Amino acid sequence: MGRISISCLFPASWHFSVSSQVLPRLLVPFIRQLILIGLVICLIGLIYLLFVGGKGRTSWTREENHFHRHLARVTDVDATDTSNPNLNYGLVVDCGSSGSRVFVYCWPRHNGNPHELLDIRQMRDQHRKPVVMKIKPGISELAKTPEKASDYIYPLLSFATQHIPKHKHQETPLYILCTAGMRILPESQQEALLEDLRTDIPVHFNFLFSDSHVEVITGKQEGVYAWIGINFVLGRFDHVNTDRDAVVEVNVPGSDQQEALTRKRTTGVLDMGGVSTQIAYEVPKTVSFASPLQEEVAKNLLAEFNLGCDAHRTEHVYRVYVSTFLGFGGNAARQRYEESLIRNTYAQNMLSGQHVGETADSPVPDPCLPTDLQDEIGPSTQKLHLRGTGDFDQCRQILQPYLNRTNDTQTSLNGIYQPAIDYNNSQFYGFSEFYYCMEDVLRMGGDYNASSYTHAAKSYCATQWKTLRQRFDSGLYASHADLHRLKYQCFKSAWMYEVLHSGFSFPTNYKNLKTALLVYDKEVQWTLGAILYRTRFLPLRDIQQETLKGFHSHWRHSFSFVNNHYLFLACFFIVFLSIMLYLLRLRRIHRRAAQRYSPSSVPWLEDGLGSPTIPINL
Repeated sequence: MGRISISCLFPASWHFSVSSQVLPRLLVPFIRQLILIGLVICLIGLIYLLFVGGKGRTSWTREENHFHRHLARVTDVDATDTSNPNLNYGLVVDCGSSGSRVFVYCWPRHNGNPHELLDIRQMRDQHRKPVVMKIKPGISELAKTPEKASDYIYPLLSFATQHIPKHKHQETPLYILCTAGMRILPESQQEALLEDLRTDIPVHFNFLFSDSHVEVITGKQEGVYAWIGINFVLGRFDHVNTDRDAVVEVNVPGSDQQEALTRKRTTGVLDMGGVSTQIAYEVPKTVSFASPLQEEVAKNLLAEFNLGCDAHRTEHVYRVYVSTFLGFGGNAARQRYEESLIRNTYAQNMLSGQHVGETADSPVPDPCLPTDLQDEIGPSTQKLHLRGTGDFDQCRQILQPYLNRTNDTQTSLNGIYQPAIDYNNSQFYGFSEFYYCMEDVLRMGGDYNASSYTHAAKSYCATQWKTLRQRFDSGLYASHADLHRLKYQCFKSAWMYEVLHSGFSFPTNYKNLKTALLVYDKEVQWTLGAILYRTRFLPLRDIQQETLKGFHSHWRHSFSFVNNHYLFLACFFIVFLSIMLYLLRLRRIHRRAAQRYSPSSVPWLEDGLGSPTIPINL
């Protein structure tokens, strides 16, 4: 018997041959229908797998790209590719009290999505080190010679010009922002220094610089910038994927919409230095005030701003509470405590006729010092000798009056207004002394647990001073811990605890405080938040350029195959119809072939010859 060979040209051609005895059976309607139904089922299954699997894969890829973009921002240590023409640059000069530093930042061209912020990172040189330079002393030292201000800044800007491509200078924004050192100067001296910078810098440098780019910022601004920088690095402003993140409902400030906006929960910031303590956190709900006076005070502590590039969009509108408490830092609190101790002791000695604390033989017991530690405080005319008793709980009770709490509602340290915190749905990071108190000696930095912390602090305070010295000499504490930390750890442990729980009213079972020195192994400066905020409208330029690419690009992005179910169904029916037409055509060809080679018209069958192969091309 002969065979019929059938070949078909598709994108990938295929070929098969069918015996002439088998062919009639394939043409039986019942079998043909089964084959057709099987093909349709296979087709539907294939398209379903492509659709669902493709959608899942696309979602996973989008999430992975989002993760890698975020991870690159916080851990990228590669040298900055200055040959990239799509890379933009920005400068921030932090003029502090002890010195000034220039930070060079860079970011790729904005992707045109108005929902996303600029992907700003710190620039790194060819040795992969951050492009930062510091000079001393602070610019406030030039208060009497303001004409030297531009000469003072010159080395910082010259350093920056060496790292930024020359053809990028004219589009690189430069911001000179002065902080604490300048705030204490008279306004006339401040303005004289700033005017010299405004006049001379454009003469020597071609950066994008205007009069508004140099100013003395307030403590409130500095706190907001620090809050922005930390939350940006943590990825809390990326509201695209929130399925796996903690969210919060926000009543957007200045908006008439009744429904709350749901977005990623931001992180609050606690920072305790040597002199001051600061707190900053988002206030998601509209706040009410106990009195008109409290409302007036709150206006100076609440900052409402739009971090997005479009003023009409509300997804990046934030209401942040920021308050700085001078004199509530660790060292300043200890100084206030010692001054009070000296004053009270000498007053009691005068009343009782005794001389307690005036010599080492009759020291004043101090529960805030480690057991048996001998210390000497006060000026030479009023020396006071102390001996530690190491009682953590008693130390806490003694320190409570130094918080200056009042009975007013919604107040914290020093009676300052503080809006309510949703402790069940919030997170805070504690920096500086919050971290040092936990890590340097107690070696428990990271997630804060009040019970574990108090247990460790009690144990430390009650330990004999000579034992602590032996441990210190053996290198059991952190490498940067010194004798000053060793002596006053007991006091600072109690002070930190009281500020957190009695001052800011955090419950003792609060689980969402993380103490840290760095974020993703990086020191996050407020300057990052400053440039992010001040360049927030730059993406509008890139968004407008994206719009000019034409309607086709817009259609392609807006109506993707995966996301548009109607387009998918249309494509499915077109493919299904094409297959049906092809099968009908194949059926007609088979019928013609059967008629053409019937027994009456095929002589080779009568002669008993072997059946030749008959090619049929489709």
